[in-house]
Amino acid sequence: MRIIAGLVVTAAIYCTSVSAETIETRVAFTSAGQEVVGTLAVPAGDPAPVALLLHGFTGSRNELTSDFVKRGVFGYTADQLAKAGFASLRIDFRGSGESTADMSFAETTFEGQVADGMAAVDYLKSLDSIQTDEIHIIGWSQGGLVATAVAGRSDSADAVALWAAVADAQATFGGILGDEVMSAGMQAAPDQSVEVTLPWGPEISLNGAFFDGIETFDPLSEIKAYDGPLFVAQGTKDTTVLPQSADALIAAHEGPEKMWKADMDHVFNVFTTSDALDTLIEQTVSFFNVYAD
Repeated sequence: MRIIAGLVVTAAIYCTSVSAETIETRVAFTSAGQEVVGTLAVPAGDPAPVALLLHGFTGSRNELTSDFVKRGVFGYTADQLAKAGFASLRIDFRGSGESTADMSFAETTFEGQVADGMAAVDYLKSLDSIQTDEIHIIGWSQGGLVATAVAGRSDSADAVALWAAVADAQATFGGILGDEVMSAGMQAAPDQSVEVTLPWGPEISLNGAFFDGIETFDPLSEIKAYDGPLFVAQGTKDTTVLPQSADALIAAHEGPEKMWKADMDHVFNVFTTSDALDTLIEQTVSFFNVYAD
């Protein structure tokens, strides 16, 4: 273990070769004194630019799997990024995936995830295996909401890609959770648990503090504080995060930017093909390369 600028960096637990060209390592670092677990993928050769991948609501660092993306949307993305010459770090926010040693998912908050993203940026800056002066951020859905704040507050992102990002938390989570749950959550004390059955089946618990974040967190104000290059991707068939969210993010941002819309749903059509995701990754990489240091 070593400590860099107050950041505790733990040793990798395992290291496996995904291909002859890329090495993946399970890593861990701390955020607010608690453990965050991630996967660092580094292509062979000279130190590469890196992308930090931030997952969505109830997700984890590999993200959604299907027959077309067997390693998950983010696992697949990491592979494609490596082929394009980019390292990547995908993390489990505290309370998600493997980052449950210190807290449960019910304790999840937007601000807590922003802290995790900021800690991940600091962790990347401590590494010798990547280009620490070229850090990019990719956030999907709720991870996109988080990315707006990590970008605006850290002053470390060379470019940001928001994939179907939540721009209006009340509208998006109102649609996911329903009026009854939203009302109960808004009335709950910060540490009071609210039981939720998600539209796609799982039963979860969320504390009142999560609902406080829905009410107060403003991704549009956060992205306004970031004046670097911004890529916003949105599916025209997305019924979870509506297309006007992308328009609002572009309108709020002041700086170089690109909007990319495609005929895809919230999960990039991965249950029927990987084509939309492949094109999305290509568009993202192309945008990053345009603004490379």
